[in-house]
Amino acid sequence: MAVPEALAALRLLHVVLAIVAVGANLTFPLWIRLAERDPAHLRFTLLGIRWLDRYVAIPAYGLLALTGLALAVLGAVPLTTAWLAVSIALYAGVAVLGFGVYRRVSRARLAALESGSPGDLAYRRARQQARALDGMVIAAVLVILALMVLKPF
Repeated sequence: MAVPEALAALRLLHVVLAIVAVGANLTFPLWIRLAERDPAHLRFTLLGIRWLDRYVAIPAYGLLALTGLALAVLGAVPLTTAWLAVSIALYAGVAVLGFGVYRRVSRARLAALESGSPGDLAYRRARQQARALDGMVIAAVLVILALMVLKPF
């Protein structure tokens, strides 16, 4: 495969990984809100989301970073280019937020559900924290997506 075709294939892989990772993250809050209407399915939904996050979204985000760096290097786009540098910083922030904070909140929400019900104070607190984190993560990921597509500066 010639270099332009290889670069195009890498770009396609990068876009597919973005669809998988971002698409999964966008659906998680929706699934939880739907399951909270019928609490009998809430535990299953939370565990299903955890599985999808661990084995689909997070690996896709990891490969997304690798393919993105490869595209920058192969395309001779300096990592200091403003839109790319901001995207990398946001990506790092989302990773820290996810592994450092969201993981703990997710565990607390599941533990609160298993020891009580969705109406209990512990679950409601964890749910509020998770919703706030969801909003931050989704906003950051959508800004990254916009920066990657628009390259505004």
